[in-house]
Formats: sequence, C-alpha cells, structure tokens
Amino acid sequence: MTEKEFMNILANGEIDILQEFLDLINELDIAYCVIGGLAVNAYVEPVVSLDLDLVVVADAIDKLIKSANKMFMIKEFPHSLNFTSSKSDLRIQIQTDLCYQPFISRATTRKVMGYEMKVATIEDVLQGKIWAYSDEHRRQSKRQKDLADIFRLVEEYPHLKDLLPESIKIRIS
Repeated sequence: MTEKEFMNILANGEIDILQEFLDLINELDIAYCVIGGLAVNAYVEPVVSLDLDLVVVADAIDKLIKSANKMFMIKEFPHSLNFTSSKSDLRIQIQTDLCYQPFISRATTRKVMGYEMKVATIEDVLQGKIWAYSDEHRRQSKRQKDLADIFRLVEEYPHLKDLLPESIKIRIS
C-alpha cells in the first residue's frame, strides 16, 4: 500500500481530494505552502492527520474560491477558510492571517505522505505551531496537539529549542 492510498483510506476518500486540491492550486498557479501538522510530518516521523493547513498568496484567494467552489464546500471564518468535500473526510484549512504570508517565499517542495507539496521551512512550521499553541481561544485539545508537534520538532532538531518562548520551553523540558 502506498502512502497516498493509506491517506485516502483514513480519509474515507471516494476520490483523492488532497491530490485534487494540489492539482487545482498548481493549475491556477497559486503560490502556497503547507504549515500545519502535515508540514511537521515533512520533517519528523509522520503522525496521521486529516487536516491540511496551508497559506496561499493573499491576492489569489478570490481566484481560488471561485475555482474551488465547484468541488468543495467553503466556509469563511475570521482568519481562515475551510474547504470540505462529501467525498472525503480530509479537512483543508487556509490561513488568511497575513502573518503567514512570508512563509510562502521560503517554502520548498517536499514529499509528505506520498504527496509532493510546498512546505514551509522548519523554522516557519515551528513559528506557526508556536502561534497556534499560544492562541488561548483555541480548543484545549488543539493546543495540546500543537504543543506535541512543537515537542516532536525540537526533539528531532534540538537547535530549534532556542526559538521557543520561555513559557513553552518550560512545558517541554
């Protein structure tokens, strides 16, 4: 079984919605990068996630929505867009907070769970996880997963510990 087949079985995918989405943003020539748990998986031993968190270049969001609403249900939130499909349990979340925009230009193509995709640098992935963990409005379970992802990154790349705020260093020591 390939990694892609494994992902699609986990996502109960009638179609390979992740590949469909990646094909769409590549077809539209939209700059993007993966920033969430799947991005962590690009750097450390993978943990299964049905969430694809990414950022796309801000001026292409309307173009993406216009093209994507043919195959996805799209919900807007204050700092994100959620794309879902009845053909898969995969959840695609696009961060619209402008603080993530610089990540795009530093991203590189990496293989994640069998898919070639643009992934934020390890430092940017860590920064995104720090921001997510530090957001006290997020559900506690999400914040704990973010903390676990931070721990996974620092465990594999100890030099990253220097980039952590003291409040997080204490939590993972």
